[in-house]
Amino acid sequence: MDLREHIRQVPDFPKPGILFYDISTLLAHPDAWQETVRQLEVNVGQYQPHVLAGIESRGFLVAAPLALQLNLGFVMLRKPGKLPGPNVSYTYDLEYGSDTIEIQEGSVQPGQRVVVLDDLLATGGTMQASVELLRKLGADVRAAACIIELSFLKGRERLDVPAHSLIAFES
Repeated sequence: MDLREHIRQVPDFPKPGILFYDISTLLAHPDAWQETVRQLEVNVGQYQPHVLAGIESRGFLVAAPLALQLNLGFVMLRKPGKLPGPNVSYTYDLEYGSDTIEIQEGSVQPGQRVVVLDDLLATGGTMQASVELLRKLGADVRAAACIIELSFLKGRERLDVPAHSLIAFES
């Protein structure tokens, strides 16, 4: 099955000049969604994680069902103010400014093997920040995985863990 056929491309969303890769059409197709989870299971399972970490918010849609399939725990990485505390934060630089990501204190134990998941890897900033945040808690971050990679943005070059994507768009 070609999963690429189930990704809708939406021009000029959320603003002019942006081409948005929409996974809602993939999620709505049961066979394509099951195949997506199956392929992620192969990629992620090799790292024998204890926990999967999903990046807000579409990363939750990827990591939670995969964690269930692999019989693993699932933790959320969110923007500030979205999780009841106490939380641990990590602030990182963007092209124009900065952003912060948080996790609940104690949701990952020191030494636990973790794989970080999102729907899409673009510039890699949020994914690498997530890796650093988890390391702040003592996690052993083994890899990152996503459904879609915008390889022309070279996000995987920013990551210091192996990265897996199911679909790569070159432009």
